[in-house]
Amino acid sequence: MGTTSLKAIARRAAPAPAAALAVAVLVSACGSASGARPGTVLAVGAENEYANVISQIGGKYVTVKAIESNPNTDPHSFEASPSVAEEVSAARLVVQNGVGYDTYMNKIESASPSSSRRVIDVQTLLGLPDSIPNPHLWYKPSTMPAVAKALVGDLSAILPGHAAYFQANEAKFDRSLAPWYAAIKHFKASYPGTPVATTEPVGDYMLQAAGTVNLTPSTLQADIMNGVDPAPQSVTLQDSLFASHRVKVFVYNQQVTDSLTASFLQQAKKYGVPVVGVYETMPTPGYDYQSWMLAEVEALQRAVADKVSTETL
Repeated sequence: MGTTSLKAIARRAAPAPAAALAVAVLVSACGSASGARPGTVLAVGAENEYANVISQIGGKYVTVKAIESNPNTDPHSFEASPSVAEEVSAARLVVQNGVGYDTYMNKIESASPSSSRRVIDVQTLLGLPDSIPNPHLWYKPSTMPAVAKALVGDLSAILPGHAAYFQANEAKFDRSLAPWYAAIKHFKASYPGTPVATTEPVGDYMLQAAGTVNLTPSTLQADIMNGVDPAPQSVTLQDSLFASHRVKVFVYNQQVTDSLTASFLQQAKKYGVPVVGVYETMPTPGYDYQSWMLAEVEALQRAVADKVSTETL
């Protein structure tokens, strides 16, 4: 999450006037409200990576809308839009991240309750507590298979005549994750314990799976994520990681930046530490969820093996 994430979301989640509640939502590049195509279910993914997986599982039987979908902007800089409230209100199926990341979805759902709307909250699906420090659940290798399975269940309940179709799409999706898993396994075996530095914990789940050792203090990551000024000693320690060449790669949230993260990027470049840019919103066009995740691991390997930076995908 970005420099205005959890703390800023908490401020944005303050009670709104009742008359504005249904439209006081935070949106990015989502189009105008519209219904589903004939014969399809209207489904909404709060983040476009979830919308993409909905599309892969639901196929021709879903019309999918993504609320957060622009990888070139701060995913937390939204404008109030009645059209998004209308889309979420009309949706039969919703997938949202949880962990305080997209609380605007809860506000919309509460303002327009529907007994026919099925909501997959990924935090709840994975059984994670509110206190979990890293909300970027889509980088966790086990997350999307669980989401895909839940989608099959909900779509089959909505359209029971097409359950076999959804199950087949789930099996195809699970198989398509194999190259990503293989790349993670290869990196972990080839470069065990690779020391890395980061700004925020955006890609930390994937970095952990790849066996890296994150030398950036967790307090610094949390402060940057929550828009809090870090302790000077944490900043000094981070700078020393580059100057002393203690890290092999710098994993940088290029989607949400400020003067402090820009200074870290400058230090990494000054001391020849390769940079890998990570995203909170799936880059489009050209990627689906699984190819995006694979591209991030491949960028990590290029950085460590060949000292090549990949700041943007």
